[in-house]
Amino acid sequence: MPFEVSEEGGRSRVRIHGRWTVAEAESARAALGAIPSGPRTLVLDASAIEKLDLTGAWLLRSLERRLEADGGRVEWQGGRPESLEFIDRIESENAPGDEPRAPPPPTGLPGALHGLGRATFRAREDALDLLGFVGLVTAGVGRIGGSLKRLRLPSIVRHVYETGLTAVPIVSLIAFLIAVIVAYIGAQQLRKFGGEIFVVDLVTVSVLRELGVLLTAIIVAGRSGSAFAAEIGAMKLNDEVDALRAMGMDPVEVLVLPRIFGLVIALPILTIVADAMGLVGGAVLSWYLIDIPFGQYIDRVQGSISEYTFWVGMIKAPVFAVLIALVGTLRGMQVRDSSRELGRLTTVAVVQSIFLVILADAAFAVIFMELDI
Repeated sequence: MPFEVSEEGGRSRVRIHGRWTVAEAESARAALGAIPSGPRTLVLDASAIEKLDLTGAWLLRSLERRLEADGGRVEWQGGRPESLEFIDRIESENAPGDEPRAPPPPTGLPGALHGLGRATFRAREDALDLLGFVGLVTAGVGRIGGSLKRLRLPSIVRHVYETGLTAVPIVSLIAFLIAVIVAYIGAQQLRKFGGEIFVVDLVTVSVLRELGVLLTAIIVAGRSGSAFAAEIGAMKLNDEVDALRAMGMDPVEVLVLPRIFGLVIALPILTIVADAMGLVGGAVLSWYLIDIPFGQYIDRVQGSISEYTFWVGMIKAPVFAVLIALVGTLRGMQVRDSSRELGRLTTVAVVQSIFLVILADAAFAVIFMELDI
């Protein structure tokens, strides 16, 4: 047996010796049942233990618990093993009764104010995070400007392909259908006043100034913004971003800037495609619904646009691209701990990208109105 029991001065002394490891756990557990318990003092001596691992410590802790439950008093001769102190700390930290309980959320008007305050605080934190991230990106662009060797052209080309070329079918289809819908609704309303010819003006101006770039940006935000957040977030979960830092590489230069540059190139190209398909959609419906031939349609398009109409939409495209790429990469870099957090931040990236795109479009509308463009 891995212990010896003796009686000394009315007290039982248990001298524990040998190896108390997982390999001897079964025999030790069976032998511990032979130690008498009851309302008396037991002195445990662990000085002769050759090796004690966590399994053996759990067995000794269970012996202590059994003796104390039967009314006995346990004393350790030569000091209590440190492994048992460690087990006590683990048990105390995980005790259900020691967990602090969160106060119940307020209700009514205090609850509404509480929710508003939390939302305001989160918005402030998000704004500060975005501002700090913009600073990192700006510093990275400055370093690339000082040394073009730091520019990763293969990565940029790959992102132009993934965010631009592969998105051409869905952007073309959406732009075509939206232009058809606008032309149809406009024809239905303008027919009442005999102004069907102005359907061409409506489609041309709305597509070139607003709908082409805005719809393209929203599609790209849902498609590429989420992809940026998911890709970088998965790399964060796999410690690949930390590995880049350990190799002396800047994650902003390697992961963030190529995506921003690629999207800044791809989104204006997609906008041109969307504009062209929108005008084609308007031409098809004008020919089908109000019998405007294609030649007359083209002449009317040329007469309805000013020198700024096309460029008003194109100027917005790089700005929208920067906003989408910044938010997507920022949320990807913020992923921590779990795939659940990855999914949440991917959704946040899409929602915030679309919100910022629409907000920027409204700001452009005000600026162009003040400039009378």
